[in-house]
Amino acid sequence: MSAAKSLGGRSPWLLVVLMLIGAVVGSLADSLLVPTVPQLKNIFSVGLRPVTLDLHFLSVTFGFSLAMGPLTLAGLVAGYIIYRRS
Repeated sequence: MSAAKSLGGRSPWLLVVLMLIGAVVGSLADSLLVPTVPQLKNIFSVGLRPVTLDLHFLSVTFGFSLAMGPLTLAGLVAGYIIYRRS
């Protein structure tokens, strides 16, 4: 059974895209409203500091960070709800 069939015919990639769009819109709203409503600042932030692998002919840097605010979480939830209703 394929992953799309197990999700009622919907693609799991649609869920990823909708949640990503929701997170981006929520983060944008967060950044616009934080100066006027300081309670909307990031709830938590996690990540790995950048680490560089230098092979003298190639240099690669790895790392990531994730900052979540209340409107970012609301955007993620909204993306999931839109997915479930489609």
